[in-house]
Amino acid sequence: MIKVEKLSYSFPNKDLYNNVSFTIEHGQHCAFIGASGSGKSTLVDIILDPDDVMFKGKLEVNISRKIGCVSQFSHVGERDNLSVFDYIAQDFISMQKEIESICLDMESAEDLESLMEAYQEAFDRYEAIGGDGYEAMINQQLNLSGLFQYKDLNVTKLSGGEFKLVQIIKEMLTSPELVIMDEPDVFLDFENLNALRKLLNHHKGTLLIITHNRYLLDHCFNKILHLENEEIREFDGKFVEYNFSLLQEKIDQQELAIADEEEIKRNEAIIDRLRDISSVDTEKARGKSLKARVKIQERLIKNQVQAPYVEIKRPEIDLSMAEEESDVILLSVEDYSVAFDQPLLENVSFTIGAHEKIALIGGNGTGKTTLIRDIVKGDHPAIKLSEDARIAYLSQVQNEVLQEDVTILDTFMDLGFDTYSQAEDFLAEYGFKGEVLHQKIASLSGGEKNILQIAKLSVTHGNLLLLDEPTSHLDTYSQMALEEAISNYKGAVLMISHDYYSIVNCMDGVLIIEDKTVRRTKMKKFKRMIYANYFDKDYLVSEEKKKAVETKIALALKDKNFEEARELSEELEEIIGMM
Repeated sequence: MIKVEKLSYSFPNKDLYNNVSFTIEHGQHCAFIGASGSGKSTLVDIILDPDDVMFKGKLEVNISRKIGCVSQFSHVGERDNLSVFDYIAQDFISMQKEIESICLDMESAEDLESLMEAYQEAFDRYEAIGGDGYEAMINQQLNLSGLFQYKDLNVTKLSGGEFKLVQIIKEMLTSPELVIMDEPDVFLDFENLNALRKLLNHHKGTLLIITHNRYLLDHCFNKILHLENEEIREFDGKFVEYNFSLLQEKIDQQELAIADEEEIKRNEAIIDRLRDISSVDTEKARGKSLKARVKIQERLIKNQVQAPYVEIKRPEIDLSMAEEESDVILLSVEDYSVAFDQPLLENVSFTIGAHEKIALIGGNGTGKTTLIRDIVKGDHPAIKLSEDARIAYLSQVQNEVLQEDVTILDTFMDLGFDTYSQAEDFLAEYGFKGEVLHQKIASLSGGEKNILQIAKLSVTHGNLLLLDEPTSHLDTYSQMALEEAISNYKGAVLMISHDYYSIVNCMDGVLIIEDKTVRRTKMKKFKRMIYANYFDKDYLVSEEKKKAVETKIALALKDKNFEEARELSEELEEIIGMM
């Protein structure tokens, strides 16, 4: 369906791909993975509109019908004032009206031949997307995704996660040969993430999906494209198999690379010794030996196995404060209520102490972000902040915190750095270096923008972090770096998240939104709830162990310790065998 051969593409200050090649066959469910900012979304843009991008190489897209597309950021448009059912059915209804209009024209037309051709063409298109049974198909997909009860609800009343699922259903139902999705899992709550898994696995067509979500990667795909170091690795099989084979390959490659490096050093020492001897002894045989050794060295260098690419794009996140706070209540919420067309939250009360780290969870559209924003504004009568409270805020709507028309470097100079050099050194810790610093923030990927928001948190030295989906768009290493930084943070945190691992790894307790109010629960009880309602306990425990061991292997490879990496790979194989 898609064939890419030796494709190269660069931004003015950044190379993205260098002679990459891959294929996607009909019916494959393909995951496209890679570090934040590596160019995944750009490659999707090239596939969608190759004539609009200047690239080198060959791209063949053998698709006769339209490509379905679900973007990273989905919003209800001004003209989308429809019920959920009618929103999904728009293409079908439009084709029905077209066919009906042709039939009306045929009643009074003298020349029927052209109208008959138009009718047949329209009817064929309608039939090709399963038009006769579209109502049953929509009901089936809504039921599969758990959204059937919203069938007659206006789409403007849906939460962001619910609307994302509705968009996915709409794109899948018109029978496109290929559906492309850019991080469809972002901001989905636990229930909607499971619904997305069902929709993907039920789909019979071809999928190309950018994601960092390990749950989807482990359950939904039979092909992996991995963008790394300007190259693409292609693997037919499950993600867990790919990741294990990749680590094994890198261990073997590093072992060979070290052996080659040692042989080159040994031969270089012999050459140096022969040169020393030749400088005092001009005997002809000595000269021949030296020339022979130099030729051997040239051959060794030419055939040398290169060490595997093991760079870990892990930001050095430091959320430390100037001084540790005394044990006071920094935030008090008492009888807080909020409503739009209908009540979202009613009589909500809770407190956050100076050292508490609390996750705020609830289904999409239950008022979590509205509550956080009211805390940030600081003007709601039901919300009291201590005089000692210094808020630092990360928003899921990134341009709420970042000015997209300002460069990265100028953004941080405005935060109080004395010199450009100081700001550059600080930003380097977060992976922003060189010409990238002079890019406008609008040019960054979603993951890079979140890393930039996290860097801003580090500068502000707040003692109360308000985090709204901080791990969204982040790759695995960045997620783990953030979790570690929050764990080491001495201040208070209120974090909205649907990321089970981030909640468990760095939060002390959970505020759960239920029936328009909140109840507080301990982490142990939260885990039991997750196991009972959403995810299998054994899978989650095994996946967490697997992720930890994979990271240890990557770090061992980075330190060129292939013996430790090989021991860890045996441990990893045992974990995978139990999954």
